Amino acid sequence: MQAVLLCERKVLSPFLLSISTTLAARFGADAHYCGSSEDATDVGCAETQTIDTAGCLSYRIEKLQRHEPVLSAFKGWMGDGFSVHRGDIFHAINRLRKLKMNKRALEVMEWIVREKPYKLNELDYSYLLEFTSKLHGIEQGEKLFTRVPVEFQNTLLYNNLVLSCFDKSAIRLGMDYMKKMRALSFPISPLVYNRLIILHSSPGRRKTIPKIMAQMKADDVIPSSSTYNILLKLEASEHNIEGVMKVFNYMKQANVEPSEVTYCILATAHAVARLYAVCEAYIEAVEASKTGTNWCTFDVLMILYGYVGKEKEIERTWKIIESHQHVRTKSFILAIEAFGRIGHINRAEQLWLEMKTNKDLKFTEQFNAIISVYTRYGLVDKASELFKEMLSSNCKPNAITYRHLALGCLRSGLVEEALKTLAMACDHNSTKEVSRSTPWLETTLSIIEVLAATGDVENTMKLFRELKEARYSRYTFVHNTLLRSYVKAKTYAPDFLRKMILGGARPDDETYSLLRLMEQFKT
Repeated sequence: MQAVLLCERKVLSPFLLSISTTLAARFGADAHYCGSSEDATDVGCAETQTIDTAGCLSYRIEKLQRHEPVLSAFKGWMGDGFSVHRGDIFHAINRLRKLKMNKRALEVMEWIVREKPYKLNELDYSYLLEFTSKLHGIEQGEKLFTRVPVEFQNTLLYNNLVLSCFDKSAIRLGMDYMKKMRALSFPISPLVYNRLIILHSSPGRRKTIPKIMAQMKADDVIPSSSTYNILLKLEASEHNIEGVMKVFNYMKQANVEPSEVTYCILATAHAVARLYAVCEAYIEAVEASKTGTNWCTFDVLMILYGYVGKEKEIERTWKIIESHQHVRTKSFILAIEAFGRIGHINRAEQLWLEMKTNKDLKFTEQFNAIISVYTRYGLVDKASELFKEMLSSNCKPNAITYRHLALGCLRSGLVEEALKTLAMACDHNSTKEVSRSTPWLETTLSIIEVLAATGDVENTMKLFRELKEARYSRYTFVHNTLLRSYVKAKTYAPDFLRKMILGGARPDDETYSLLRLMEQFKT
């Protein structure tokens, strides 16, 4: 049982981390930053500082030069009088996976299987299968599976073979092995279904998820908290608050205990929807449920406190993050944005200078963070200086950079410059991940708000279409902003209310007030 739990952890932890990372990166902020090499290094540094490097096999393996064989680490380890224990290998493999050092992890497992420093079990072969499939493809993984001793071709190895298929997007092959598991009466892990749901999370495939859940039930597989977290995140990414709460209610009915990740997703969804009172309630739940070991939770809390305007709580959370021996670049970025959101520009500038001193300025997102603070308040001169510094640092501006600058120009009354800058942003093609990220959507809405106040219906509509495509227009306040542009322009928009409701937004008192004003311009 312990072996099964350890192996399941290898799949669960990275996914939970990915949810937290997505949230922490300002709920999708500057998507190019997520999963950067620096981020992977940070994981290693954060853990390395808490271990005894002399008595840690993993540390010795990590510090090998590329050309050095893993054998030299084992020789040095045993030469110092240490034995190679299973626990040392599990620790090393988990760290190498986090650091994305898959080739080195495979070398470790090949040495273990070849030299057999301890009695091998199914988990050792499971690790070998995982990294063989990652590096050499699923066909090699299947061949390896057939060569594993029969006594270890059990539930654990089958589940990991299916996961390896899914990791390579070989969905049909993975499902064939699931059928074989049913024929052999091997239980299917909830993690297999979690991965299957993730693979069907794109808009075109999402209709399949209910069928996956039905099959999960038919196989007597009980959804875990991570299963519900995945479903919650999918609904939140569609800006469907009702869907989010529906999934959460199912979770409660199933008596599945929410985790800090669950509450982070709920708080985030309500913050983005501008339901700040509900957001605060879930922030309290995050504080009560956090274990203190997940740095992503503190990052998310810092941004959430920025949304609800709690300066003291942002500062308190930052002090906790700052107390760690290694503060990640991403945490600096999020802190700058959080203080900028509540209007504490001086504090954001202090953190920017601190980041410049302690970190290399090599990511576009570092500059975007402080530029977004300046442009939010129309400090276009300061933003321009940062933009020049950005170029001199060989950091290439991306689509989000130009969108921030366009907002700054608008807030400074430089309308023509803003429109030119928006056109420049179009030249920098943004991925779907970026165009659906919260900072992109919120900055776009801020631009729309300024344009709406001038009655520029044409440009407002162009940008509104972006929000509609990302489902961000499900929020009533987005439609109300568009409606204000029609009122300001003294233009009547037929069927506005019908289109709004069909788009998934619910009219409120402000909507009806604006509609009555717009009726005056009906001809």
